[in-house]
Amino acid sequence: MSAYGHIRHARTGRLARKLAVAGTGAAVLALPLIGATTASAATPAAPTATKAATAYPDNLDGWIRESLDIMAQQGIPGTYDGIHRNIIRESSGNPLAINNWDINAVNGTPSKGLLQVIDPTFQAYHVEGTSWDPYDPVANITAACNYAADRYGSMDNVFSAY
Repeated sequence: MSAYGHIRHARTGRLARKLAVAGTGAAVLALPLIGATTASAATPAAPTATKAATAYPDNLDGWIRESLDIMAQQGIPGTYDGIHRNIIRESSGNPLAINNWDINAVNGTPSKGLLQVIDPTFQAYHVEGTSWDPYDPVANITAACNYAADRYGSMDNVFSAY
């Protein structure tokens, strides 16, 4: 199985789990009131709102949008344009990109994924709720943006290799 196939499987499993959780919203039970003599005795229950799971396309746009939603929950700054600009510069949008020629690669830790993150940085800035696979597009984007926020204030402030 290709590495990308593994990524799709992990993302599909995560999506299936999200949909399963969203589908288990609270059910409202209507119980007949036996012997009720007035209309006021039957007070309808207030419906419980459930948040529907967001489905993201399995492409660059979807990966960025899913990452932005996770980042918003975690307080990590960044915009679609800032992330997209850096992804195009770093990997041309290829989630399996790997840099085997720079100093990091020479030292045994090549840059990987959409935003070309080395393993120690990915592990240090990993965001809870995302995959531990540095080739997973959402995990790679989110960890890289977490790192950029810590180091530069936001991925939006990165205009060259970081």
